[in-house]
Amino acid sequence: MNLAIIGAQWGDEGKGKLVDLLAEHFDIVTRYQGGHNAGHTVIIRKDGTDHKFVLHLIPSGITHPGKTCVIGNGVVVSPEALLHEIDELRAQGISVTPQNLLVSNRAHLILPYHVALDRAVEVSRGTNAVGTTMRGIGPAYEDKMARRGLRAGDLTDASSLSEKLAHTATQANRMIAMLGGEPIDKSKLIEDGLRWAELLAPHICDTTYFLNRAHQEGKALLFEGAQATMLDIDHGTYPFVTSSSSSIGGACTGAGISPKAVGVTIGVIKAYTTRVGGGPFPTELNDAQGEAIRQRGGEYGASTGRPRRCGWYDAVIARYAVMINGLDALALTKLDVLDAEAELKICVGYRIHGVTTDQVPYDAEAMNVAEPVYETMPGWLSKTAGIDQFDELPDKAQAYINRLSELSGAPFAFISTGPERNETVINADVLARCGLQLSL
Repeated sequence: MNLAIIGAQWGDEGKGKLVDLLAEHFDIVTRYQGGHNAGHTVIIRKDGTDHKFVLHLIPSGITHPGKTCVIGNGVVVSPEALLHEIDELRAQGISVTPQNLLVSNRAHLILPYHVALDRAVEVSRGTNAVGTTMRGIGPAYEDKMARRGLRAGDLTDASSLSEKLAHTATQANRMIAMLGGEPIDKSKLIEDGLRWAELLAPHICDTTYFLNRAHQEGKALLFEGAQATMLDIDHGTYPFVTSSSSSIGGACTGAGISPKAVGVTIGVIKAYTTRVGGGPFPTELNDAQGEAIRQRGGEYGASTGRPRRCGWYDAVIARYAVMINGLDALALTKLDVLDAEAELKICVGYRIHGVTTDQVPYDAEAMNVAEPVYETMPGWLSKTAGIDQFDELPDKAQAYINRLSELSGAPFAFISTGPERNETVINADVLARCGLQLSL
């Protein structure tokens, strides 16, 4: 049975840990959308020491020997960022070869002029800035949709690469100049492009055929999402969203597989809510309590280091994510961060211009003025960190989890109580009902 892992909030829910935990039971792990603005953190304890891996483009399964990792066609790939990530993994003793890391020849490239455009556009927005990471992701997707982008497959044809790079750089420099940005050096781009081609070409292939053949052969596929449902270009809080389909539809288009091949979907969701960048956030805590949760949860971007905005669990967006993605189950993360809270709030609806609703409004402005309607529950004020059995959790923590499940509309298959693999409560009954027979 194949499995897709989807973020159910605004990202940073801990998808990397779940993928790392499950990767051992799958043959192939595929990243299907986004760029190196996503950071998935994996912590592995070895010989009594924690080893931390922050992955931006490469799927979290890379730390497992014998697994094939695929960067799908829906990802936008910065060659420089990918090569840097490969070098970092190798320096930490992780094998990265053309046999265990494949890059789709259909994946579009993020080039230096995309970064320059991203920065120029974001600066020009002033107080209306979206809050992008300024890493060129949006402009690369714009070029893709405008049918003028370069793809990873272009790196495999060195004879035409220089001409293509020069042509696209000329066009981009005109746009950068109009926005008052700094043009890029075309000669340097061509020089870098030829180096990228030499180093990355062995990894580049037609992953669409590779994945479909693997599925037909009965191999188990794990699809790893980046960002999350509320950042989806269609279904998120537009325009404060990412540039790709970060809900379940992106797994099909971004990997080149049929919806029938997905099988099971699990959404990853925090025991509270966080968001990075601009945009509406109804349950945000702009006070000492929000700061305390940020500090206890280490809520700083894995890719950028930016502090994350923190707030209470929002069951409205949880239900929305379950509906949009057809989630079979949820994985609750960072429960232990709430151990010090005497009282917990759960958002069960919004009051917008005096009208109460349990639906996510399409309009970001409406969501921006939404007042959360809260339920209050007592905290447990005792340690949950490291607990791996549900009945060992404090009674009040169990009650909180059960209420979240009821309000969200899906059961919890996993409850994370710490960053390491073994700090996880696993509900085998829920997994079995989903059709996943895993010996975890």
